[in-house]
Amino acid sequence: MEPDLFTAAAEERQEKDPAGSPLAVRMRPRTLDEVVGQQHLLKPGSPLRRLVGEGSGGPAGPSSVILWGPPGTGKTTLAYVVSKATNKRFVELSAITAGVKEVRAVIEGARRATGGFGKETVLFLDEIHRFSKAQQDSLLPAVENRWVTLIAATTENPYFSIISPLLSRSLLLTLEPLTDDDVRGLLKRALSDERGLKDAVALPEDTEDHLLRIAGGDARRALTALEAAAGAALDKGEPEITLTTLEETVDRAAVKYDRDGDQHYDVASALIKSIRGSDVDAALHYLARMIEAGEDPRFIARRLMISASEDIGLADPNALPIAVAAAQAVAMIGFPEAALTLSHATIALALAPKSNAATMAIGAAMEDVRKGLAGPVPPHLRDGHYKGAAKLGHAQGYVYPHDLPEGIAEQQYAPDAIKDREYYEPTRHGAEARYADAVEWTRKHLGRKRS
Repeated sequence: MEPDLFTAAAEERQEKDPAGSPLAVRMRPRTLDEVVGQQHLLKPGSPLRRLVGEGSGGPAGPSSVILWGPPGTGKTTLAYVVSKATNKRFVELSAITAGVKEVRAVIEGARRATGGFGKETVLFLDEIHRFSKAQQDSLLPAVENRWVTLIAATTENPYFSIISPLLSRSLLLTLEPLTDDDVRGLLKRALSDERGLKDAVALPEDTEDHLLRIAGGDARRALTALEAAAGAALDKGEPEITLTTLEETVDRAAVKYDRDGDQHYDVASALIKSIRGSDVDAALHYLARMIEAGEDPRFIARRLMISASEDIGLADPNALPIAVAAAQAVAMIGFPEAALTLSHATIALALAPKSNAATMAIGAAMEDVRKGLAGPVPPHLRDGHYKGAAKLGHAQGYVYPHDLPEGIAEQQYAPDAIKDREYYEPTRHGAEARYADAVEWTRKHLGRKRS
């Protein structure tokens, strides 16, 4: 919003008494060099560097940018740094409360400021995905004519939530989830910095590890939890934030789970075996433990994709597409929303009819190949497209199945060494029953003898 006497007074009060502000506000970076993570966006000459005046302006000046990333990765922080580091007029709007009227007022003010005082305007628009198409359209003239430099923030995929004309006139910058090391560095700074806790309490390693799990890559969540736990520890007269104090403060128990140790594999194994055993409740429990422990959601999604083929197969042909779709969604959205997608897939897989016939089939086929049961490809199946193939007898006598009424030709497809082997033994579970009927019918019409 536009600066006024009230906001100016609030900012002055905050500067005189910073302790009255939340820790996450006090620890906001003052320069781009203090920003945690996102180093791929902070290289010399990057759009963000140029927005704060590090580089040329004029016709080669910075474009409007759209910041896309999960919550707590620094979208608002980057806009705040720009506002503090530039002499440009800075206006902030939230798409939750603002509408076309407010946008037009900002644009008109920007045109007056440019024409009357030669002062450029930076407009920070948070949650832009909440704007309708008409509301986003109202930004186009200002962005196209550079009456404002737009910094828009969104947690939603901009290719679905932002209109194409606005995307084409802006640079899309993707913010990556903060790593544990990023958040750990932020916590250490907050503990010792004059703007933070000034070494009032210590943070033991086990408490720090749990705080990182709670944060889940969200810097704001990490600092909020740290501030609450530090306040509780100081009230108790404790010199450090114990794990018990942190748990009591944030009402979230520490999950005994080492992502690099036995628990990582044991809990993952229990999740898959619970799905295989069709115990949906147990499967959800283990999924929750993995999520709460900060497990990589992509790892969980990969295990679900394997389970869909290994334990369900053709008993429910939709199981694999569901698992693959979950993996794709997880890669796009990350935690915390990815928990919903993983739950969706886990429930579907746990309640699906089960069959390991596809697993057993490829296992038996590979075992035969390892034993040397291979042999040459039958001549009538060999490639006959090159010159001289006919002289070699390749592709001679091949019967094209589509030329026959039933679409199947009685001819040998397998090498002689395994021509009577039957690898796929379908169950009668779920949708695989129809595959069992199909296998029986096709083998009969292929003239195959039971081994």
